[in-house]
Amino acid sequence: MNKNMGESFAQLFEQSLTDTPMLPGAIISATVVRVEDKYVVVDAGLKSESYISIDQFYDEGGKLEIKEGDEVKVALEVLEDGFGSTRLSRERAKRLESWSHLERAYESKETIRGVIVGRVKGGFTVEINKVRAFLPGSLVDVKPIRDPEAFEGKEFEFKVIKVDPKRNNIVVSRRAVLEAESNVERAAVLENINEGDEVKGIVKNLTDYGAFIDLGGVDGLLHITDMSWKRIKHPSEILNIGDEIKVKVLKIDRDNVRVSLGLKQLGGDPWHDISQRYPVGSKISGRVTNITDYGCFVEIEEGIEGLVHVSEMDWTNKNVNPNKVIHLGQEVEVMVLDVDAERRRISLGIKQCTSNPWAAFAENHEKGEQVKGKIKSITDFGIFLELDGGIDGLIYLSDIAWSETEAQDTLRKYQKGDELEAVILAIDVERERIALGLKQLAEDPLANYLIENEKGTVVSGKVVEVDQKHAIVELAEGIRGVLRASEISAEKVDDARTKLNVGDTVEAKIMGTDRKIHAITLSMKAKDGKTPVKKAVKTAKPAAGAAAPAGKKKKSSESGLKTTLGDLFKDHINGADDKESEEK
Repeated sequence: MNKNMGESFAQLFEQSLTDTPMLPGAIISATVVRVEDKYVVVDAGLKSESYISIDQFYDEGGKLEIKEGDEVKVALEVLEDGFGSTRLSRERAKRLESWSHLERAYESKETIRGVIVGRVKGGFTVEINKVRAFLPGSLVDVKPIRDPEAFEGKEFEFKVIKVDPKRNNIVVSRRAVLEAESNVERAAVLENINEGDEVKGIVKNLTDYGAFIDLGGVDGLLHITDMSWKRIKHPSEILNIGDEIKVKVLKIDRDNVRVSLGLKQLGGDPWHDISQRYPVGSKISGRVTNITDYGCFVEIEEGIEGLVHVSEMDWTNKNVNPNKVIHLGQEVEVMVLDVDAERRRISLGIKQCTSNPWAAFAENHEKGEQVKGKIKSITDFGIFLELDGGIDGLIYLSDIAWSETEAQDTLRKYQKGDELEAVILAIDVERERIALGLKQLAEDPLANYLIENEKGTVVSGKVVEVDQKHAIVELAEGIRGVLRASEISAEKVDDARTKLNVGDTVEAKIMGTDRKIHAITLSMKAKDGKTPVKKAVKTAKPAAGAAAPAGKKKKSSESGLKTTLGDLFKDHINGADDKESEEK
């Protein structure tokens, strides 16, 4: 019987060794046999009982956590230590159990409890069931902490965000727990509000782009553009941290827990019916709220600002410096120039509220009148003359003298500041332009010549210039005619120089005028044709005030000059038509 019992025990022992992985680090169950002063004797079903230091059986409060007969988990350290004993560790088993628990908490994202036991570089050390974990400083709270010592020695709930057994590294976060709790609270708050609701909140923080409003668990963003209908540079102009305000819920993003708020939407839109309240052309008063390089903004009522462009500030200076015209806070009178309600823009003008010097000039002066002014500037295309009211008049190069060559020579004689007298040719108030003329102060010698030598008259003159295409013929002092190569002979002439030389005297018929060069167009071919011709008058033009030749009708300034430049141009066109008819 004893023999059978021995065989049964041996078989059971061998079986226990086979069923239990007897490797260092393995967790096995053991029974507390007795508790001594320094040791706790346990039976793990091995060859012998094991002694484990009693210090490994005290809890965090220093109380012994076992008694005889209790079953505990222990870690196998050494199966055979050379003296026939097996070394077991309760502390290692606890640590391995804690690691296993932390891994499960990491995978399931459940919350665990731990105590912050000290500070280290970059954060804190947290003890969780005999295992040390790292708590980064940025993950202690949802906002930056100002007193780190206030957290030491206190127990909190954490979430495991990293587990690395190989490096013995565990990272936890208290902020994740707080954010999760906050999300639950925010979700509850969001259930009770909807877009369009008017709610109360506390101003929690101010930024350059807006303000965060605490709605009782949920922070909503009040953007700076939704604070006021008028232009503001910073939220602090109308809000302070801690203010309790009423806002309107504009948009809710429940998935991302975001709420957009509006303050200006609580009141009516001041841009409604803006065109009816401020029609174009109306004059109103406003306050300068902002000055820029391109103009200034004027507030004409709460929430309504209009732009006065720099070109609408002064009649005569289009590029005036706005800071030299107005200053911030100044009350100014403006005129409504344009209203764009859809784009919420209104254009204003300051100069329109003062007398228009162009209109005033038009009222006091008329076309043909002579005016005086100082030369403001000289350009390649003419002279700018400063007139009454600080406005400019332009004398185009073509209106300086009757010929282009003379105009260029005359232009070089003048300097800035010289006083000139000119004739008003045109006044355009809308385009703010005044055309002046110098040559109109004197009679047109060409017009006077044509009075005595009408179209179709045969005249003679001396060739002063000749090239391939034409010859220039001097008919009288200051009077020149153009004789094109095609008009020299009925035969085809490719080069005028083969027929004419400088100094030759020629006879030709007056065909018209060349407006561009202010000269008479001539034709020797027409003179030699069948067209009746009128002999040239050999007498010189009578001096001003002298009696007209006998047999001729007097053409004085009293009756007016019947042959105007327009008539000459018309004659020139008719002459070209006649020329074509003759060639046909």
